[in-house]
Amino acid sequence: MKPIKDFVGQFGANIDLDESLIVKKQNRYFLLNEDLKRHVQRDFFYAGVYLGKVKGAIFFPSFTLLAMIAEKKANKVIVDKKTAWLFICGRDIFKRGILNVTGSKRKGGYTLIQNEHNECLGFGKILRDMSEEKNRHKVFVKNILDIGDFLRREKRASFKHKI
Repeated sequence: MKPIKDFVGQFGANIDLDESLIVKKQNRYFLLNEDLKRHVQRDFFYAGVYLGKVKGAIFFPSFTLLAMIAEKKANKVIVDKKTAWLFICGRDIFKRGILNVTGSKRKGGYTLIQNEHNECLGFGKILRDMSEEKNRHKVFVKNILDIGDFLRREKRASFKHKI
């Protein structure tokens, strides 16, 4: 449970998860309901809601966990339509595409990225102090994970199979 709490805390957020319903399978974490937990055996592949996995010392969240964090008070950057599309395509975020910022605006912090409809698109790292920097043409948030990542991985995998 510690890797999840530590990850969520990086966004200035806190989510209340019943630790007795979180199951760790190897390096992956799942959130189950009470009924499902009673029926799950030790050797399962997938059950309940996937929260993320630990690789080495790094926690890799699921998009479901990111959406759960986004429902709480957390560091968030709301971006315009064009910037949302570019972010989903793997691009970083320039200040000119930012509509609103809640929570921390400090360099080095982590922030969720949301579109104008408050849908969580992923997260990134703040590269510049947003309240001090005036240049709208510099990268302000480095893309770490976005919802287009899965499609890009699939495209690379299918390309390798064609060769």
